[in-house]
Amino acid sequence: MKKTFIIAEAGVNHNGSIEMAKRLIDVAVEAEVDAVKFQTFKANKVISKFAEKADYQKQTTGSNESQLEMVRKLELDTEAHYELQEYCNQQKIKFLSTPFDLDSVDLLVNQIKVELIKIPSGEITNAPLMLMVAQSGLPVILSTGMATLAEIEQALGVLAFGYTAVDVKPSRKMFQNAFYSREGQELLRSKVSLLHCTTEYPTPYEDVNLQAIDTMKQAFGLNVGLSDHTEGIAVSIAAVARGAKIIEKHFTLDKTLPGPDHKASLNPKELIDMVRSIRQVEMAIGSPIKTPASSELKNKDIARKSLVASKNIAAGEIFTIENLTSKRPGNGISPMCFWDMLGVKADKDYQEDEVITNYASRV
Repeated sequence: MKKTFIIAEAGVNHNGSIEMAKRLIDVAVEAEVDAVKFQTFKANKVISKFAEKADYQKQTTGSNESQLEMVRKLELDTEAHYELQEYCNQQKIKFLSTPFDLDSVDLLVNQIKVELIKIPSGEITNAPLMLMVAQSGLPVILSTGMATLAEIEQALGVLAFGYTAVDVKPSRKMFQNAFYSREGQELLRSKVSLLHCTTEYPTPYEDVNLQAIDTMKQAFGLNVGLSDHTEGIAVSIAAVARGAKIIEKHFTLDKTLPGPDHKASLNPKELIDMVRSIRQVEMAIGSPIKTPASSELKNKDIARKSLVASKNIAAGEIFTIENLTSKRPGNGISPMCFWDMLGVKADKDYQEDEVITNYASRV
């Protein structure tokens, strides 16, 4: 089984501090995740001054400031991106970030030169942003929170168009054509993965709907993972057992820190536990072939039973229901042969509990 790609989502849990961001990277390295992901945005290009906070943001940061004012404090400038990418390189962990506007796509693609772009759930209808990402030719992880299958298909159409079209004017019709084209489908399969997601922080367990992972696999033929916003690690582990190829999970240095996402994030120990548990599940999944494992073969004779004498039996005496039974160990004649042995003469004397090893002849 190919290893699950685990993304530790630092997001904006650095609270605008480059030093805190580096400490988050250290935690991700210790947990042995595959990548640590931040968020790239210019607040005034993403959020209008009239936009309200989400309910969970009001609960974690209050309602005195606007969403724009809250998010502006969490921006990472260009220099910070270079510094964090270099720090990730030194620590041998993949640096990722999610762009929320066109300038941020340009920064990540053309300046930072990331190897992979994660498109967040909120941008799944932002066709200009998705088109710009696809035109870069980079692989994409597309999160699908709040989306229907139809909306996911439309988004994939934009990506397919961006990967395939040259000097063609974008339109919804052209997106659809690109999605259904053989070239478009091949490029989507080679470049795009999907994340099932529920955009609520924290997500109620009853709203997770892990079966949607199977639905999306069947609908689009792409690798599907989970962006998990539930509390704890159980859902991420279950998703891997169901076949999720990617797990993305928010983490923080301290859940009590000020900021919108800390409370619904994993602490460092929980992140370590999640990764360890996922790797154990991966090993346990195995193959669809049911066959004895090498580690259990040594226990076969100990755990199974053989035909034994339930009382003393003399040589030449006939085996019957009264003098035969099944007991451990399992290194003699299998109890599956019980009825075949009835009416057969004993080849030698047997003491009570002695394993039947052979028989002379049937009467």
